[in-house]
Amino acid sequence: MKKLLCGLLILGLTIPSFAQVIKTEELSEVVVYATNYKYLNSIDTQEEASIPVEMLRRKVASFNVKDSEYYQDDYDLYNINFFIPEGKILAAYDKDGKILRTAEKFKNINLPKAVKEAVLDRFPEWTITKDVYLVNYHDKTGVSKKYKLKLENGDKVLRVKVDEKGEFL
Repeated sequence: MKKLLCGLLILGLTIPSFAQVIKTEELSEVVVYATNYKYLNSIDTQEEASIPVEMLRRKVASFNVKDSEYYQDDYDLYNINFFIPEGKILAAYDKDGKILRTAEKFKNINLPKAVKEAVLDRFPEWTITKDVYLVNYHDKTGVSKKYKLKLENGDKVLRVKVDEKGEFL
């Protein structure tokens, strides 16, 4: 019994010493670059947009034109449509996969605080029943964001347009 315990003790002390050998391997170099960071930075809002909208925007930014079935070296412009139940994005890519422009339309999303407060200040008794969020992005001119709102007060209906700062158009 004594020999068995001594053997297990020696075996238990020697096995972990073999596990301490570290093998070093050199990995191949990986280059990571963000092609469409400009698009994501320019459409980013300070407030939380709805999750499906953000997910679709990230899908548009990460879409690789060269891996798509429509890619051919002859074309310089690719128009790709992205759809979800809440809205859609039409994106134009160049042959390198850079986003040149987008047209986005979303229905019934989370409105920014500035828009809600502007409507409440100007139309205190009215409620927002429908909203449409329109975004136009162009890589040279930037972004324009508009909200088309349908307001109701009893049986009265009013339609207004507001920008992201809460200014009526």
